[in-house]
Amino acid sequence: MDTRANYHQSVEGLQKELLYMGTLVEQQINLAVESLAEGDETKARTTIGQDDEVDNMMIKVEEHCLSLIALQQPMASDLRIISMAQKIAVDLERIGDHAVDIAKITIRLAGQPLYKPLVRIPQMADIARDMLQESLRAYTERNVNRAAALAERDDEVDKLYSAIMQELIPQMGTDVTASRQMMYLVMVAQYLERVADHTTNIGEGVIYMVTGKRKDLNI
Repeated sequence: MDTRANYHQSVEGLQKELLYMGTLVEQQINLAVESLAEGDETKARTTIGQDDEVDNMMIKVEEHCLSLIALQQPMASDLRIISMAQKIAVDLERIGDHAVDIAKITIRLAGQPLYKPLVRIPQMADIARDMLQESLRAYTERNVNRAAALAERDDEVDKLYSAIMQELIPQMGTDVTASRQMMYLVMVAQYLERVADHTTNIGEGVIYMVTGKRKDLNI
């Protein structure tokens, strides 16, 4: 196999590693929000337990990228592909961290019924999960338009976050238990808003990887 063919095969392997890592963090988001809505500590602890595998995958991707740079003598366009893979792995790892943060809140609220059913938080989670899937599709397809479209979805998440803030913060009062729960729910919304931001970071990376130009999707 010639050097260039070997390079392309290695890049395909790198892509598969990122997609697997993306699947892991998507599962974490789903489990974390389900654990909160259901008060399910088992799901929360499963979310936390998956974090080591996500961290290990990030290390694997970084090592793969360094190996490509050292052994394949990549050109400028190749370097963008490799450097973006490293950046995507970091964003995915941080998304996983936010899922863990949500799961830890479930554990802190263990045995405490929610004062009202969750509505906007699961909506935020659904959009953030869809954004994650779209960002990785944009990466694998080298699709700039798909990446740029993440900005509109991010606006949807921001609006839901603002609505949650406007709903919960005014209700915080003298009831310490209720106020504590509302504070935690605001934190969950904030974590999901950051998840969406990380997916737009991936989209920005895709645009740079394909065009060599930087575009800010978090405006």
